[in-house]
Amino acid sequence: MKRHISVLTAHSCQTNLVAFYEEVSRNLDAGMAVDVIYLDFAKAFDTVPHRRLMIKLRNIGLEHNICNWIENWLKDRVQRVVVNGTFSNWTSVVSGVPQGSVLGPLLFNLFINDLEVGIDSIVSIFADDTKLCKTISSMQDAAALQSDLTKLDNWAANWKMRFNVDKCKVMHFGRNNINANYLLNGSVLGVSLMEKDLGVFVDNKLSNSRQCHSVATKANKVLSCIKKGIDSRDENIILPLYRSLVRPHLEYAVQFWAPVLKKDINELERVQRRATKLVKGMEDLNYEALYFRLSLKS
Repeated sequence: MKRHISVLTAHSCQTNLVAFYEEVSRNLDAGMAVDVIYLDFAKAFDTVPHRRLMIKLRNIGLEHNICNWIENWLKDRVQRVVVNGTFSNWTSVVSGVPQGSVLGPLLFNLFINDLEVGIDSIVSIFADDTKLCKTISSMQDAAALQSDLTKLDNWAANWKMRFNVDKCKVMHFGRNNINANYLLNGSVLGVSLMEKDLGVFVDNKLSNSRQCHSVATKANKVLSCIKKGIDSRDENIILPLYRSLVRPHLEYAVQFWAPVLKKDINELERVQRRATKLVKGMEDLNYEALYFRLSLKS
């Protein structure tokens, strides 16, 4: 796997996570060490320079009228700051893609489309979240990864983007990892034992326990709100609330982090057990019968 870009049709956080960490896991199973560098653009969507964006759009062969339309859509935007009723002067907006728009993510993807050119390591991109990965068996491998990291930093500087060094981390995978240091913009990257990657906790052991505990905690908080805020205990009220407000926490990217340890499975199952107890009139049914009666999935 050389590259994986999402925020496009048929791609998602889930497919990005599965594809990337499948490669990491495969190398670890082969007894190799892996270093993953987590990169974070500083205010990524707000700092895309309009002029350079238009250069890229024209260079990839986008039709002339479409380029002109996009340029007109971006220009003549102004902004000002208001603090305690005091207004700053209006200033032109010369960078950034409008967030919340349909075109915004697409334009950002096109702008960073050449980010991985000349990079030998694995590059995984999802919107403004970028990961750089390489198997490490010697200092020469670490030097090669450092070279690729420097290339990415140079790309950012050339295109008026910037990495937030404080948020960029390296995670060392594998028992025999040499734990090399890496520099970004002159600063040594911090070493992380756990990162939240696209909303999912990942640690250097590829354990799912932290993620399971996190989603169970969030789901239980929502259940508490339902219990306190909703007087009805009718299944036609409770079940739709459970499925729409609680289950999404338990199911987000679950194909990637599905628990394998009994304690983690039980922690998630307790959330659903608690939800079934909110339904009135089924106190005599055991847990398995409740599952069947309420058409719930484990």
